Amino acid sequence: MTQLKFDAKVSASAQEALEPHIRPVYDVPASRRLFIGEFAAIERTEPAPGTEKEASVKVRITHLELPNEAQEGYVREALRFLHLQRTARGTLDDEGQLELDESTLRLTGGQLAYLETARLRAGLNHWASYARRVLHTPNLTVSEVLHELKTVADGLTAALDGARGDDS
Repeated sequence: MTQLKFDAKVSASAQEALEPHIRPVYDVPASRRLFIGEFAAIERTEPAPGTEKEASVKVRITHLELPNEAQEGYVREALRFLHLQRTARGTLDDEGQLELDESTLRLTGGQLAYLETARLRAGLNHWASYARRVLHTPNLTVSEVLHELKTVADGLTAALDGARGDDS
């Protein structure tokens, strides 16, 4: 297994985002701060074959933002959603339908369905409006109609792929 190591240095922009939080963190022992960040690989160590050392990669924090008090709930919800996507589990029932396990259902808190419903509804509304505009365009040739139909099909497919989390 490859070890992940963090470099003590951070980029200038990350340091700038951290500045207002340094003193408050120092003043309150065991305090915590929520952040959104990005790191970049800066060093890779590959031990020689036959040695007992583990491979490692060192990363440096390159971008960092800390939410204010009003934003923190939204960032926590995003963390919860990302955790759900990473840890979601389920089994197929006798009819071949997926049943999510209880811990996964507990993580959704009912909100994920609402979010996904809203996202899909917005996508469907967009493509329905697009199709209506095409229907009211006079004198389209067959090849133009086929092109527009392909555009709608591609858009709907993209909306569905986003719902499933596919990269295809």
